[in-house]
Amino acid sequence: MSKKLFIETLGCAMNERDSEHMIAELSQKENYTLTDSAEDADLILINTCSVRERPVHKLFSELGAFNKKKKEGAKIGVCGCTASHLGKEIIKRAPYVSFVLGARNVSKITEVLHKPKAVETDINYDESQFAFNDFRSSPYKAYINISIGCDKQCTFCIVPKTRGEEISIPADLIIKEVQKAVDAGAKEVFLLGQNVNNYGRRFSGKHEKINFTELLRRVSRIEGLRRIRFTSPHPFHMDDEFLEEFASNPKICKSMHMPLQSGSSKVLKEMKRGYTKEWFLNRVQKLKEICPEATISTDIIVAFPGESDEDFEETLDVMRKVEFDQVFSFKYSPRPLTEAEKFTNVVDPEVAKERLIRLQDLHQQIVDKKVEQLRGKTFEVYFEELAADNYVRGRTDNNIIVKVKGSEELLGEFKKVTITDVARTVMTGEILEEKDR
Repeated sequence: MSKKLFIETLGCAMNERDSEHMIAELSQKENYTLTDSAEDADLILINTCSVRERPVHKLFSELGAFNKKKKEGAKIGVCGCTASHLGKEIIKRAPYVSFVLGARNVSKITEVLHKPKAVETDINYDESQFAFNDFRSSPYKAYINISIGCDKQCTFCIVPKTRGEEISIPADLIIKEVQKAVDAGAKEVFLLGQNVNNYGRRFSGKHEKINFTELLRRVSRIEGLRRIRFTSPHPFHMDDEFLEEFASNPKICKSMHMPLQSGSSKVLKEMKRGYTKEWFLNRVQKLKEICPEATISTDIIVAFPGESDEDFEETLDVMRKVEFDQVFSFKYSPRPLTEAEKFTNVVDPEVAKERLIRLQDLHQQIVDKKVEQLRGKTFEVYFEELAADNYVRGRTDNNIIVKVKGSEELLGEFKKVTITDVARTVMTGEILEEKDR
């Protein structure tokens, strides 16, 4: 008789892929099936994020809630980045937790399941060649890890301390996984890594040394694959070869995530980002020249320690010059195990709050202007999920979310769609009839 698994995933796309790996291992080796009800589950997993402070606080409130609602005998496991950095502390604070599994130890899920109070958090554990069983949350697209860990030393970031040093997954294994996903019906793949365009820097053992640009070329040769997306590239590694392949390869989706973090070269140096404001703007200019249809998204931290009013104005200057299509913006929060945690030149919380409001207001002004220009334009949309009120939702090549009236018959299909109504996040459109194309 099968057992039931409930899993809650917090954080990034890499966490989503880690959750898929755990679901696959548990279903194939332990006979678990997924459930949407924590009350019915025999095993409850929380796959955690620790990039910001809020998800860590959320973990313990969620654990308490799950402990109250779980059925008798059910196990609770904590996985992911917060598991990596808190380890045994989680069980001390929440003794009802059955085990703790770090972000670099996903392949051990079926082992810790049978070890009471197990804590597996080795950030140097090498999973780069582990043959996970297969599970996809969506049959229409596939997440594919191309590397694990991170070698950057950004002073604000905890990831190197939770996911370990960067190791690239051998290209032949990546190609096989993409082929398997395409054979199963996926027409879009999403290549994942902390710094995808640093791919090839280090492998575990002897493997062919290729860079990310060459990997993109090889993945694009797979027949039946229509679209390639990836995240996150690092601005420091955006050389001309990479940008030119991005622009010229028809299978690469024309949306680029370029994490700015700050528009001040002084602050970027304090963050140890490895580039300047001028370099970032140069790369944006190059991208817009050779691929004007590309959309650009970014991450920005306001009120990093020592950020002056002038530094913040530099960030707003970059915002105005680039006109990002999407911005993920946050007030700085100190993270444990990071260099910046020890910085004493903290920005006043009220100043930080005001800066975030100003930045987000500016972004909304930019977005409102840009989305209005989409009205009446036609795009090819790949439909991948059902939405409320009899709508089906999908994305354009350059990552604009579009919904149309329809049913599950549209899922997994590409259709030409004309935008009829615009909004800040989701556009509404109508499918062009064959005779109108």
